Order: sequence, then structure tokens, then C-alpha cells
Amino acid sequence: MTVIVNSPNGSENEAKRSLVTIVLRPFAFVGRTVIEWINKMGAVTIFLSMALLRIPGRKQLFKTVQQVYYIGARSITIIMLVSLFTGMVLGLQSYHALSKFGASGAVGSLVSLSLIMELGPVLTAIMITARAGSAITAEIGIQRISEQIDALSTMRINPIRYLISPRISAAIISFPLLTAVFDLIGILGGYVSAVVLLGLNGGVYMHSINTYVDMSDVTNGFVKSIVFAVIVATVCCYQGYFAHMRKDSHGAQAVGLATTSAVVTSCVLILVSDYVVTSMLV
Repeated sequence: MTVIVNSPNGSENEAKRSLVTIVLRPFAFVGRTVIEWINKMGAVTIFLSMALLRIPGRKQLFKTVQQVYYIGARSITIIMLVSLFTGMVLGLQSYHALSKFGASGAVGSLVSLSLIMELGPVLTAIMITARAGSAITAEIGIQRISEQIDALSTMRINPIRYLISPRISAAIISFPLLTAVFDLIGILGGYVSAVVLLGLNGGVYMHSINTYVDMSDVTNGFVKSIVFAVIVATVCCYQGYFAHMRKDSHGAQAVGLATTSAVVTSCVLILVSDYVVTSMLV
């Protein structure tokens, strides 16, 4: 007959191990999260590299033009509407704020620089993400769960070359053009608000713009728009392309969650990259 006796040292060691596990659990969670984030960033970088390498080619031209129309031309109405009222609000607020210090003549430069350097690229990217980015994610995600992408691979058609590369190249073309439209309409909105409605001299408004706005400011705004284009197109295409690999859902629900994740992630990365690019260009 065998008698098992629990030693006090064994129970004490077990209690210590459980205590250490409880203490280290938050650090383990942070470590897993960081590793998962790094793995995903590496996967997105490889995905973007493969898409960029497959952009050149005559066969891409027609698909790229189609995507430029879809991403750029069909977004111009909402871009013009948002930019008009953004410029009008900037003109109104700037006039009332600067007139307290007798500097109402600087309204034009304040409105134009705010639009060209910050609000133009950022709001344009966010508007395109909401309108075209979500649709791109949903379209590619549906093609993935309905096995259309697998069918392309079966027919020896590279899915990344056929689906992803034209969208990224079209975004790189469309974002700067729409940013320019946003800036021009926004400056016009500021003119309407400050000059037409509030009575500021129109010559003073335009002279302020000509005096304080440099070509480097415009170039910096376009650089930001290109960075945002790469971010938005890559995130939206990646989320749709790998919608079937989500752990929390499957099928149509996975497409919906991928679309939501793409829009939210793109908007956050736009704001983060805006700070990073601004700190590098200043």
C-alpha cells in the first residue's frame, strides 16, 4: 500500500509559480500583441512590395484607368462639397479670430496654408477611404470568399497583378489630383466666407496667399497625399485579400468586419503618418 504525502515545499513552490504567472500575465499579453503587430506589418510590407513590382506593363493600363475613374473621378463630388464648407468654416473662424488683433488681412494665408499643408491631404484621404476604400475591401473580400481569386490562380493569372497593383497605382495617381481640387475649392470657400459674406477686401485676401504660400508648401502637401495613397490602398486591399483568414468570423460576416477594420485602420494610420511626415518635412 502506497501513501502519498503532500510536502509543504511542493505546495509552496506551486503557489509561487501561480503568483509569478499572475504577475507576468500582463507582460505576456503585451509581448504577444507586439509580436502579432510586427508579424502583420511584415506581411503588409511584403504584400505591398509584391504589388509594386507587378505594376509595370501594358496590360495594367486599362485596369488602372478603370480604377482611376472609380477611385478618383467618382469621388470628386464629395471632395468638392467637403472642401467648400471646410474653406468656408476656416474663413469664418480665421476672420473673427484675427480681427481681434487687427490682422484680418492674414486670413487668406491662414486658410490656404491650413488647407494645402494639413487639411487638404488628410481630409481628402479620409473621404476617399470612406467612399472608395471600403468598397475596394468589400469587393476583393467577396471575390475571396466566393473563390474567384482561387479561380484566377487556377487559370495562371496572378491575383495580385490583376486585382491589387492597378488599385495601388490608381490611388497614387488619384490622391494628389483630388488633393489639388480640395485645396482650390477650399480656398474658394474661404474667399466666399471672408470676402463675400464678411466684407474682407478681395485683393488683400489674394495678396496674402501670393505672399506667404510657397511652392515647397504645395510640394509637401502632395508628398503627404502620395504617402496616404499607398497606406489606404495597401490596407484596404490587404484586408479584403485576406478576409477569409480572420479568426473571429467567416463568410459574409468576415467581409463586413474586414471592411470596418480597413476603414478604421486607414484613418488611424493617416493621422499617425501625417505627424511623422510633417516632422520629417519641417
